[in-house]
Amino acid sequence: MLELVDLDKKISKDEYRKVFPALEVRLGACQRAVRAAGVPVVVVFEGWDAAGKGKLINRMTQVLDPRGFKVHAISAPTEEEKRRPWMWRFWGRLPAQGKFAIFDRSWYGQVLVGRVEETVAEHEWRQAYEEIEEFERQLADAGTVLVKFWLHIDGKEQKQRFERLESDPATAWKVGKAEWKQNRNHDRWLEAVEAMLERTSTARAPWTVVEATQGRFSRVKVFETVASSVEAELDRRAARPEPATPPMPEPDDSPLREQTILDRVDLSLSLDRASYDEQLDGLQRHLFRLEHELYQAKIPAVVVYEGWDAAGKGGNIRRLTRGLDPRGYEVIPVAAPTADEKAHHYLWRFWRDLPKTGHINIFDRSWYGRVMVERVEGFCTEEEWRRAFREIREFERQLAEFGTVIVKFWLQIDADEQLRRFEARQNDPNKSWKITDEDWRNREKWNQYKVAVVDMLKQTSTTYAPWTILEANCKLYARIKALRTVAEALEKALGR
Repeated sequence: MLELVDLDKKISKDEYRKVFPALEVRLGACQRAVRAAGVPVVVVFEGWDAAGKGKLINRMTQVLDPRGFKVHAISAPTEEEKRRPWMWRFWGRLPAQGKFAIFDRSWYGQVLVGRVEETVAEHEWRQAYEEIEEFERQLADAGTVLVKFWLHIDGKEQKQRFERLESDPATAWKVGKAEWKQNRNHDRWLEAVEAMLERTSTARAPWTVVEATQGRFSRVKVFETVASSVEAELDRRAARPEPATPPMPEPDDSPLREQTILDRVDLSLSLDRASYDEQLDGLQRHLFRLEHELYQAKIPAVVVYEGWDAAGKGGNIRRLTRGLDPRGYEVIPVAAPTADEKAHHYLWRFWRDLPKTGHINIFDRSWYGRVMVERVEGFCTEEEWRRAFREIREFERQLAEFGTVIVKFWLQIDADEQLRRFEARQNDPNKSWKITDEDWRNREKWNQYKVAVVDMLKQTSTTYAPWTILEANCKLYARIKALRTVAEALEKALGR
């Protein structure tokens, strides 16, 4: 592929003076348009050392309103970043709607530097291709403009630039052993670059190879590409019909209908107080030991709690954490997204709250709101919640491949038990704050939520992140089952 690139492409000074000022104006207009339309823009600069990434980024930022962009210079991951899945640091740098994020190097280091310098194992950089494709598809599907540049020069040109930089005391620091090593290993790097371009250039996230021998030509091509990409997304949005949210289907009440997963749950299961107290104490002490072993083994864990309103999530979480060392876990309460969270991909806030190695994060509600509350209440389109099933499976698979223990609970109660608990809360001055008008409104949509829950369980219970249904009409039974399930998952991860 790259052998066909014409590195002699140039543009005259006169022609440059004619076209470039108009491109600057056009790019500034694009930034104002994306701000008004709420379109996030990600621009990635990759390329050979000394190919001119810094100069191009500097020239672009001179045109843009500084309140609407951020430049991310990506280097080797820090020790803190190494303690989370490798894509974690890039999710946290994604722009909000209407903003630009400009990456000076990016997630492609995993399949370039990591591969060539052998700082990551072969199976890791091969797996990274799939995770990059998933990441970029998720962003593009959500309306992010992705512009990716590979700045290309040949080995001879690179060597000449290194020599010029070294000859000037002000720039000599830019060329070191790593840069000269890349030049010496040009063919090996070229092989990795070719593979990267082939594997990850897609319709919604294509690579643009920039012939970077001449600065004028590079600037014109980069500015033109960014402006055209943004304009194409704005046109696509303008032509897109307003999505209609179809009504939620009701469960089939025919006597011949197949029983759902939830219909088959035995809610008569219970536990007496004496047995509960005895088991609870032993399980909490056991979990305390496992938590410390998990820390020593540097294994992260994620525990997700979902369930009907008043199903007992809070009480269950309290019993789980009561015996743990608070330095080793965090409870993440998930409510309706804030304005900043709404301005990002819905998974953005959950990526940011992932535990580092050796720690446990417990989510009181989670990313499954996308396929339950947002689906039922019409806060997202049908296309978005259907797509979310695949995106959630991909998200959890990446966590599992990093070594994260994933435990997911659905707390199941019946409608009669929920009504009893609602009324008990309403009549208790110490608990009346727990019941809101929203709880009663949600109860009226029990059947619609049931359809969504059944779909969720079927679509996202996987070998690496299975659902555990807790029979929660009896809170004591549900608590013991939850603690035992967490203990078993941690034991398995520790190789017991």
